[in-house]
Amino acid sequence: MAVVFLLYVIAEIAAIWAVGSAVGVLGTLGLLLAGAFIGSWLARREGAKAMRAFIETSRSGRSAEKELTDGMLVGLGGVLILIPGFVSDVLGLLLMLPPSRAVARKLWLRRMEKRAVRFANQRRGPVMVVDSDVVPPSSSEDKARPVIEGRIIEG
Repeated sequence: MAVVFLLYVIAEIAAIWAVGSAVGVLGTLGLLLAGAFIGSWLARREGAKAMRAFIETSRSGRSAEKELTDGMLVGLGGVLILIPGFVSDVLGLLLMLPPSRAVARKLWLRRMEKRAVRFANQRRGPVMVVDSDVVPPSSSEDKARPVIEGRIIEG
């Protein structure tokens, strides 16, 4: 983790140096301030959209994992935009835009599913997740035994 932070700091310094060399000190400060203002406006707008979508989905009784994850990613994007620097601004803006946020959401949910299975396996032993449906029995003698049709997703 320390190596990642060190690489991030080096990338931020290099980006600020490159922009400062191209547009000067005042231009660099202006771009950093403009990025913060535009990013905070975008974060407020996208955060409100994510909140409305979350409330609508919750009221309809459906699972709101997509909307909840979008809200979390918008919040993370807002924090990244408020951190001074061009690399963090670009990462924050990517998390604010719906197409790139959808990609980040898929990666995040896939990672969390793997971690949940790994955590469950550590706590309780191996776990098998089955995607299945209970099918009503076809004859009167099978009424005592329900039929479960499905496939193993994770073992």
